[in-house]
Amino acid sequence: MENRLTVQKGDITKLNIDAIVNAANSSLLGGGGVDGAIHLAAGGELTLACGRLKGCDVADAKITPGFNLPAKHVIHTVGPTYWGNNLNVDQDGNTQASHLLRKTYYRCLTLASEHQFGTVAFPSISTGAFRYPMAEATEIAIETILDYLKSNKFPERVILIAFSDKDLKIIKNKKQKILQTYCQ
Repeated sequence: MENRLTVQKGDITKLNIDAIVNAANSSLLGGGGVDGAIHLAAGGELTLACGRLKGCDVADAKITPGFNLPAKHVIHTVGPTYWGNNLNVDQDGNTQASHLLRKTYYRCLTLASEHQFGTVAFPSISTGAFRYPMAEATEIAIETILDYLKSNKFPERVILIAFSDKDLKIIKNKKQKILQTYCQ
């Protein structure tokens, strides 16, 4: 299982793989952070294709070609914000944001599986402008991905891309800690 989930620091727009995930806003028409970088690298055709998709709901995902990206496809998803009603806690102590973030990763993995993508790369969803704390978001991402991979053939490999050294350290530490518990 450890080989199916890898972590690396880098630029997601440079990966020559089946699909990269775009942490988008609900319009899918580009924004800041990774969303803006993906749109810039893919070119105007991506914005036109996204316009035809008519937006995307939180915790859903839609797919387009990669256009000028080395990646063949882009899976666009909208993660939850970490404020307001999304911080309401249920009887199990989980926030609405955590439920939505799990659904976001799961939906992207399901799309990748339906298209039989071998390799998919994820940025840290919702940790930028949507203010989700990195450590908490990373734990949710890794647990969701490992649970999905346990019972699905595709994707064959998932890459978590860190933007900074600080993020890389958080992701690697969370992965190691979760795998220790997961493999017992």
